[in-house]
Amino acid sequence: MQWYLKVLKNYVTFSGRARRKEFWMFNLINFLIVLALSVIELVLEIPAFLSGIYSLAIILPSLAVTVRRLHDIGKSGWWILISLVPFVGAIILLVFECLDSVPDNQYGPNPKSGAASDIAI
Repeated sequence: MQWYLKVLKNYVTFSGRARRKEFWMFNLINFLIVLALSVIELVLEIPAFLSGIYSLAIILPSLAVTVRRLHDIGKSGWWILISLVPFVGAIILLVFECLDSVPDNQYGPNPKSGAASDIAI
């Protein structure tokens, strides 16, 4: 949950870098929240209002953490647009998101170098 909150605190920070752990933990918790909201909507037999509002609220933090993740592997944040290419673009972006951090680059120092002060889960 701490990784999720860290991303929300950096709500629209598109500069800097995000480790794989930060990116994937945010996406896991995000998925679980959407799943819980969808179950609540199904049980209460209401339209997808709650999950829709949540999805709109979380769109900017999701974009920001993805751009920071791309920065961590040395790619420009504009590579996020490759996901607009049908099928192949999403696969390429997924591969990029799975790559390991590169040493210090133009986007900042390697976030892994401060692993001792990392958030404990």
